[in-house]
Amino acid sequence: MIAHNFEYIVPTSLGDAVNLLQKHAGRAKVLAGGHSLIPMMKLRLAGPEFLIDIGRIPELAYVKEESGRIRIGALTTHHTIQTSDVVQRRLRALADAAALIGDVQVRNKGTIGGSIAHADPAADYPASILALDATVVTLGPKGERQLPASKFFVDMMTTALEHNEIVREIQIPVKDGRTGSAYLKMAQKASGFAICGAAAIIELDDSGVLSGVAIGITGVGSHAFRANKTEAALKGQRPAPDVLKAACDKASDGIIALDDIHASADYRLDLARIYARRAVEAAIERAG
Repeated sequence: MIAHNFEYIVPTSLGDAVNLLQKHAGRAKVLAGGHSLIPMMKLRLAGPEFLIDIGRIPELAYVKEESGRIRIGALTTHHTIQTSDVVQRRLRALADAAALIGDVQVRNKGTIGGSIAHADPAADYPASILALDATVVTLGPKGERQLPASKFFVDMMTTALEHNEIVREIQIPVKDGRTGSAYLKMAQKASGFAICGAAAIIELDDSGVLSGVAIGITGVGSHAFRANKTEAALKGQRPAPDVLKAACDKASDGIIALDDIHASADYRLDLARIYARRAVEAAIERAG
């Protein structure tokens, strides 16, 4: 199909982009890499009158480590995140997720800001962003907002982003000591989207006890979620195989799973338990 007619606008500063969104409130969409929005426009699932291309705003593309956190600009591509030395050293789960997105072309053009703003229930980043306790920084006419990832993802294709706001950056705190993180998934063969993906970050104390555990799961429910019961069951425990299995069997408790042509609800719930355990095991191995 062919998209509806639209006016294409290219701002060159973040302020201009926000002003344009405010001016065309409710009638405009932001274009970053375009790998989610353009197909939806062609299918006429989205029909903005104004398309605001933020791809020429250099101040939105960066990876920086400062003051105990890593800041990632919204226009940073998946490839940049995948290959960033800082991300590889400090946020392996995020590097894992970036490496598993789509194909080479998608990873070189798609952006982290566009992906999380789109909020596809099978996207890879949300699980890692939740587990890593990230903050999503947005900018709108009223100024900047800082939203915890747990508050940002609201429902299927729905976030806490206002219609006149732009994702500015993602901030992720870094942990020192014996810590490790990982992201793994079972993907749809054709698209590469997650049928189930799990991210885990763990901290071990000097005696090898799990002093911190966070697990994010995507592809299973209407939006990514934290496996809170599993986290609580693991914290303060030594990571023995039976302990990991018993705790990770709680990973999908209380979740209403998607049921579609790709996988049944029961299968997704089972995968959540399996991949939660695999992600935790991989994170523990990386913690050393």
